[in-house]
Amino acid sequence: MKRYQDIVGRINYGLFLAVVALLPFPQTPLRLACVLWIISWYLEFRWLTKPKSLRENPVAIPILLFGLWFAWKVVSVFWAPDYDAWAWQMERYMTFALIIPIGLWGVNEHYNWEQAGKVLVASCVIAIPAYLIWMAVLHPHPEWVPYLNVPEDWRHHEKWTTFLMDNISHFKHRLFLCSVELFGIIMAFQVLRKRWAILIPSVAIMFISIPMTGSRQSVLTCAALAVIGILYLLPRKQRLRYGTAIVLLGMVLGGGVLKLHPRMQQFDIRDITEMRDMSYDHDIRFNIWGAALQRPQDYIAYGLGAGQSKAYLAERYDDVHFDWYASKQYHAHNQYLEETMEIGLAGMFLFVLAWISIPLSTRGRARKTAMLFTTLFMLGMMTDCMFGKFDGIALWAVGLLFILLQTHAQGDEQTAGDTETH
Repeated sequence: MKRYQDIVGRINYGLFLAVVALLPFPQTPLRLACVLWIISWYLEFRWLTKPKSLRENPVAIPILLFGLWFAWKVVSVFWAPDYDAWAWQMERYMTFALIIPIGLWGVNEHYNWEQAGKVLVASCVIAIPAYLIWMAVLHPHPEWVPYLNVPEDWRHHEKWTTFLMDNISHFKHRLFLCSVELFGIIMAFQVLRKRWAILIPSVAIMFISIPMTGSRQSVLTCAALAVIGILYLLPRKQRLRYGTAIVLLGMVLGGGVLKLHPRMQQFDIRDITEMRDMSYDHDIRFNIWGAALQRPQDYIAYGLGAGQSKAYLAERYDDVHFDWYASKQYHAHNQYLEETMEIGLAGMFLFVLAWISIPLSTRGRARKTAMLFTTLFMLGMMTDCMFGKFDGIALWAVGLLFILLQTHAQGDEQTAGDTETH
C-alpha cells in the first residue's frame, strides 16, 4: 500500500507540474492536465487520512470560506428560476469543488514550491515567443513581419498592437494570460534570487506580454504589485513615511503608462457618466455595469441564484434597447457584480472575506506571496469574471498550493535552525 501511494504520489506531483507549466497556454490542455492531477490526488487516498489542524494548514480557513461561498451557490437552487442555468454553473464549478479537499488535506512530500516556481517561470518565458512563432509560422498573416510587409505607418501605430492582442486573445484571454505572467514575475523574484543574469531577462520577457495583449487592467495591476513589492523591501519603521510617497509615485507612473496604452485611444470619458450603445471597437463594460445596476432591488437581498446573471442581463439590455449586447449574451465582466446578482450582498461579502483571509492566515515569506497573489486576483476580478473560466480556477488552485508549500518550507527551515542552535 505504501509503495502504491508513493508511485501515485510521484505521478500526482508530476501532473501538478504539468498544470503549472500549462497555465499560460490555451484552456483545453490545461483542463486535461488539471483533471488528471485531481484524479491522481484522490487515487493516492490522502483524503482518507485526518487533515492537518488549522494552525498547520494556513489555507484551511480561506478554503473553508470559499467552500461556504460555493455552498451558498448550491443552496440558491431553491430560488433560481432557471434550473438548467444553475446546473450548468454547478457543472462548470465542479473542478473548484473537487480542489477544496486538496487544500484541506494538503499534498504529499514530493511537492517542492521552488521547483514548481521555476517550472512556472520557464513556462511563462517560453509562452511569449511560442505565441509569436505560432502567429508567424503556423498562422501566417500578410502583415506579420514588422520590417518586411507591414506598411511604414504601421510600424509605430496602434494597429500593430491591435493585431497582436486580437490574435493572442483568440486562444488565451488577455487578462488570464497577463495574470499568469504577473504571477510568474512574482515567483521569479523568489526562485531566482540573486541570479540576475537569468532573473532580469526572464522578468523582461514576461513583462512584454502586457503591452502585447493590450490588457489595460493588467497595466494597473502591475503597478499595484510593484508598489506592494517595494513596500515589503522597506524597513518597517520607514514603510509609513516612504510608503505614501511610493504609492503616489506608482499611481502617477501607472496613469502615465496607461495613458500611452493603445487601447486607451478607444476610451471615452462619457462611458462613465452615461450608457451609450456602441460598436465592438469601444469599451463596453460601463454599459454592461450600468444595465446591471438599473434595478439592484431585484437581487441585492439574496441574489437571483447561481447561473442566473446572464439571462437577467439580457433582460436589462432589452430594457435599454441594447439589442447588440443581448445578441452577444455578455456576462457581467466583473466578478463582484456577478456574485452580487447571483447570491446577494451577503454572499458577495463572504466571497471577498475568503480572499482577504488568505494573507491574514499566513506569515513570513508566504504572507508576501499571499498578499501579491490576492492583489493580483482581486484587481483582475474588477473587469472580468475570473472564476467564470477554467483558467481562473486553475490559477487560484496553483496560487493557494504555492502559499501552502511556502508555509511548510519556512516551518521546516525554522525547525532545522532551532535544532542546530540546540
